[in-house]
Amino acid sequence: MIREILKMGTSSLMQVSAPLPHAAFGSPELHELLTDMNETMIAANGAGLAAPQIGENLRVVIFELKNNPRYPDAEPVPFTVLINPELTPLSPELEDGWEGCLSVPGMRGLVPRHLKLRYTGFDENGHKIDRTVSGWHARVVQHECDHLDGVLYPMRMNDMSHFGFTEVLFPELAGQDDD
Repeated sequence: MIREILKMGTSSLMQVSAPLPHAAFGSPELHELLTDMNETMIAANGAGLAAPQIGENLRVVIFELKNNPRYPDAEPVPFTVLINPELTPLSPELEDGWEGCLSVPGMRGLVPRHLKLRYTGFDENGHKIDRTVSGWHARVVQHECDHLDGVLYPMRMNDMSHFGFTEVLFPELAGQDDD
């Protein structure tokens, strides 16, 4: 089921999410949540979605990027369910990149992110995930996991002069929803 995506200003988006209990892995309730998240992300042309964005205060994110009109030059990112994630930057080096968010619709901002990181966590069945990633994949993971700590991308920006409406900053993307 496609769910409503909460917008910036909703107080629950600023809360730290609770870890998913191990007993919930593989449950029908988790399967339903993940199905709703995936359908919602696809309907909105999102590159990722965090459970808090649909009102579920749990440390659950999904992400994928392939043939997305909102990010035509971005490298593909495989579909991933990531539960109770831990991120470890592998370099102090940061890179600025443009981001949008379904919870901050119609806007983009230039956000510094770690270029390379390791993330660990679990898939929907409780199997361990341990990946080292860089580039766009690393950016997407950091963006989605920020939602689990009550952080929206504008809070990460260093220069608000690089924050604005997508249709103004990127006229070629006008009419696309953002995440």
